[in-house]
Amino acid sequence: MATMVDVARSAGVSVATVSHVLNDTRPVLPGTRQAVLSAIEELGYIPNTLARSLVTSRTRSIGLAVSAISNPYFTEILQGVEAGALEHGYSLLIADPHDDPEHELKVGQLLHERRVDGMIVAPSADPDALVAYLGRHSVPTVFLDRVVEAPPDDPSPSGRAGASDRAGAFDQVCAENVEPTAQLVTHLAGLGHRRIGLVAGRPGLSTTGERFAGYRHGLAAAGLPYDERLLAHGDSESAAAERATATLLSLAAPPTALVTANNAMTIGALRALRERGLSVPGDLALCCFDDFAWADLFEPRLTAIAQPSKEIGAEAVRLLLDRLAAPDRPARVLRLPCAFVHRTSCGCPDQPEKSTKGNVS
Repeated sequence: MATMVDVARSAGVSVATVSHVLNDTRPVLPGTRQAVLSAIEELGYIPNTLARSLVTSRTRSIGLAVSAISNPYFTEILQGVEAGALEHGYSLLIADPHDDPEHELKVGQLLHERRVDGMIVAPSADPDALVAYLGRHSVPTVFLDRVVEAPPDDPSPSGRAGASDRAGAFDQVCAENVEPTAQLVTHLAGLGHRRIGLVAGRPGLSTTGERFAGYRHGLAAAGLPYDERLLAHGDSESAAAERATATLLSLAAPPTALVTANNAMTIGALRALRERGLSVPGDLALCCFDDFAWADLFEPRLTAIAQPSKEIGAEAVRLLLDRLAAPDRPARVLRLPCAFVHRTSCGCPDQPEKSTKGNVS
């Protein structure tokens, strides 16, 4: 197996120069750099990652903490993170915090102990302990999908102003949530629906608060009153959403249309409708936040908001690498536009599938 000494001899340079090329620890003339890289390729030299980390104090690894990795949405985010990391020569250490604040803190500590260069985290509904730990140890971190703040319109009883204050030092990237959700509501209202229900996510998550705010904005834009009886929490899970949908359907005046706030809850809502022998859109129109690969295969085809999940993952990597390159720069919060995918579960006639970004109808 070729060594660094062999590379130096072949390129006609010192071992120190080879080290500088490999570790970017000192500028090297372009011609010299190319000679070293050519020697590395010709000899098949494989750098010692552990030795490199001792020189640079970097492991070229990123910790990714994302719950429900089996969820297609988070799977696509993972693909975006992985592609971005590999493109820049980083490896991933992946852990599932299970949306549990105590386990989330343990995951963050373990990744930090593994000396990852930085972390990308989809935070839980109560990330205070993790945020405090990351801030105390100055761990470069990007929060994705859920912003760490107390959403002012969250229907849950408690807020998290403390987490919001500490989160100001961290970069964040997520999708737009308010206007896309409002678009689903105004679309259903435009079809004549006056009792539009919402199966909301887990209380405390920023996505839950923002999509609830979008639901309220959509009702207001359509001139419809907000009726708290038409709101049920599905806790971002299929089984809980099935129970929440059953609750809405049992009302004396049940909704004629339903918005589900993520893909897992859409499955639960459909299961509850099937259990009662109700059809979509014949008995109840349905629109969902989150598109997924088989949404077009359902009968009817699901009208949905598609999040740019792979782009969210890729942007998280870019933000983290920018932070590693410039630790003192101001933190950024990026929000990416979603697409309205118009199909038939809303009650519209079948049509060639099309999507629109960022427009509320």
